[in-house]
Amino acid sequence: MSGLLPLEVALAQILTGTKPCVETAELALIESLGRVLAEDVYASINVPGADNSAMDGYALRVADLVQHPMPVSQRIPAGAAPQALEPGTAARIFTGAKIPPGADAVVMQEDCIVEGDVIRVKVAAKTGDHIRPQGQDIASGSKVLQAGRTLRPQDMGLLASVGCERVTIYRPLRVAILSTGDELVEPGAGTLADSQLFNSNRYTLTGLLQAMHMQVVDGGIVEDDAQATAEALQQAAQEADCVITTGGVSVGEEDHVKAQVEELGELALWKLAIKPGKPLAYGRIGDTPFIGLPGNPSSVFVTFSLVARPFLRKLQGINEEALPTLTAAADFEVGRPGGRQEYLRVTLVAGESGLVAHRFSNQSSGVLSSVSHSNALAVIPIGRTVARGDPVEVIPLDLLAG
Repeated sequence: MSGLLPLEVALAQILTGTKPCVETAELALIESLGRVLAEDVYASINVPGADNSAMDGYALRVADLVQHPMPVSQRIPAGAAPQALEPGTAARIFTGAKIPPGADAVVMQEDCIVEGDVIRVKVAAKTGDHIRPQGQDIASGSKVLQAGRTLRPQDMGLLASVGCERVTIYRPLRVAILSTGDELVEPGAGTLADSQLFNSNRYTLTGLLQAMHMQVVDGGIVEDDAQATAEALQQAAQEADCVITTGGVSVGEEDHVKAQVEELGELALWKLAIKPGKPLAYGRIGDTPFIGLPGNPSSVFVTFSLVARPFLRKLQGINEEALPTLTAAADFEVGRPGGRQEYLRVTLVAGESGLVAHRFSNQSSGVLSSVSHSNALAVIPIGRTVARGDPVEVIPLDLLAG
C-alpha cells in the first residue's frame, strides 16, 4: 500500500529530536514510586558497610580448624561491634553481623556440633565461606541508578540502602485526551440511542496514562464540528505537554481533527502500515506535540501501545529500551499475506513444547473484548503467511501497560 509508513520508520521520525520536559522537582523517596529520576544517584557508602556473615553459625580462622574442640570466645548479634577473634577460638555469629577482626570464614551452625562452650566442625571450610564482603552490593562512589529510570519498589529500597531520603525527579507529564464523535456518550448518561456508543476510549486512555504515572487532562467529548474541534485542540495544547485524540483523523467528511491540526500547527506524518490502526497522525498544535489515534477501540489500544507509549516515555525522560518479546507456536493460520504489519490479539498458554498463541475469534478493530480477553499481541510481518504451529513473535500486554 503506497503512502503507508512502516511502524519502524514512523517511530524513528517521531522519536528523533524528542527531548524530555526539563522541569524537575525534589521528592521524598517514600513517595517516588513510578516517578522518573532526573539525576544520576551515587553511593556515599559501601553496602554492606563491613564484612558480615551470610549465615547463622560460627566465625573462625580456617587455619585454626586443626584444633578440636574450639572454644566459643564471644557472641556477635547483628548490629553489635565484635572484639578481635582470639586465636584458636570461634565466635558465635548471626546473619548480618560484622565479622570479627581475625576471622576469615563462617561455618553454618548446621555443620557444627555444640558441646557446652566448645564446638566441633563437621566440614572442611575455605577462606571466605559465608562472608559477604564490604561493598559487595554497592561500592562507595559507584552509580546506583541512572537518570531516566522509572522508580520501582525495588529501586526505592536500593536507594534507601545507601541512605537516600529524597530524589530529584522529572515532573510528571500532563497529557490531554480528547474523544471526538457525535455518536459518543459517557457511561451513566442514560439509555443509548441506536446510533450511539458509550465512550470506552476515554477510559482506556486514562488507564494507560495512569499506569505510566502521568497526569490526565480530560478534554471530554468533542462534537463533529470544525470550530469546536479547533477550540478544543487549542485549549488542550495550552494545558498539556502532549495532546492525544481518538477519532477524527481518517478521511470522512466529519473527521475534522486532521484538518484542524494542519491549520493550528503541523501534521508531520499520517497513516501507518499496521493493522489495526492505519489512520494514525502525529504533529504539533503550536509547539505542543499531538498524536491522533484512530477511533476504533482496539486500534486505540494497539496504536497507543506501539506509538504513543514510546513517544511519551521519551518525552518524560525515560531511558527507552526495546520491548522484550517472546516466541510462541501459532494455534491459528494466516493464509493471505497482508500489506500491513498485523498485531493479532492472542492468548498465550503453556504447551508441551513451549508457549502456544491462541487467536481471539474476532479481530475487528471495533471489538475491544479482543484486547480485554487476550494477554499478548502476535506480530505478523508484511507479506507473511502463518501455518498452524509456525513460530510467531508475541508481545505480552502487561509490558504495554506502564
